[in-house]
Amino acid sequence: MTAEQTTTRGTRMATLRGRVQQLLAFASLVLIFVFFSVASPNFLTFSNVTGILLSTAVVGLLALGVTFIIITGGIDLSIGTGMTLVAVMAGVFIVYNGLPLPLGVALAVLFGAVIGATNGFFVAVLKIPSFIATLAMMMAAEGLALVISNARPIYFSNVEGYSHIALGALIPGVPNAILVFFGMALLGWFILTKTIIGRYTFAIGSNEEATALSGVNVTKWTIIIYSVAGIFTGVAGVVLSSRLNSAQPALGMGYELEAIAAVVIGGTSLQGGKGSIIGTVIGALIMGTLINGLRIMSIPQEWQQVAVGAVILVAVYLDILRRRRS
Repeated sequence: MTAEQTTTRGTRMATLRGRVQQLLAFASLVLIFVFFSVASPNFLTFSNVTGILLSTAVVGLLALGVTFIIITGGIDLSIGTGMTLVAVMAGVFIVYNGLPLPLGVALAVLFGAVIGATNGFFVAVLKIPSFIATLAMMMAAEGLALVISNARPIYFSNVEGYSHIALGALIPGVPNAILVFFGMALLGWFILTKTIIGRYTFAIGSNEEATALSGVNVTKWTIIIYSVAGIFTGVAGVVLSSRLNSAQPALGMGYELEAIAAVVIGGTSLQGGKGSIIGTVIGALIMGTLINGLRIMSIPQEWQQVAVGAVILVAVYLDILRRRRS
């Protein structure tokens, strides 16, 4: 067997394993859904299913962005507070400065990209480990959100149409936040599978040194990848503030853990080089369904956290087992 045939076979096996992982994740989602449907008559209703999707939208958007970063072998702990800072900046642009709604939203999302690019600069140029760089950004974003807003919420009550971004219904009965989530998931899938950004995302995560030796400017593309992830954080900040009709500067901490958990549950490897947007969407839905089901069954908040922690541990352990086998 030639080297080319060996490589092709390895690629096919990796693709097959990825599809199997997605099927297992989807089967887990179905089992969780069936379990809670049987356990509680209030679970399987249109309003509750819509509520699950609505609550999943924000975490799901964050998870879509961090999927790119985890595939490169990095991590981003700043997405939660970065999302809050974006929400505050949306308030500054639209409420304080009186910018038109479309322009204010576009600038807020662009600000998310700037946060991502800054993280990428720290990681790619200054060579700071992504865990430390984004941890520092997490703390800085939290502080900036409080400073800029004077530690007070910024309300969009007088901004016509802002709440419709998340709570309006282009499709009757389906909040727009759900459409935004799935629309951004489709965009993320396209970028990751059909563009050069996605190709270099996998290449950097699989073997950064070999990618650099092949002539790819790893520094530049790492910054671009983090910037793309920041756009998803920016959209999440707009959706969250639209849903609350306010920018809450003290909100955001903890969202990053749920988003990263959704990515790992969906089959993206924490060691990089492997992952998919479809898996992330399934992982986010698993997290949203699990939390919603536990609440409907009146499980205490502390036990909900225990259950989510257990799911994360199992997902990470399964990732370790998959890596050993491959």
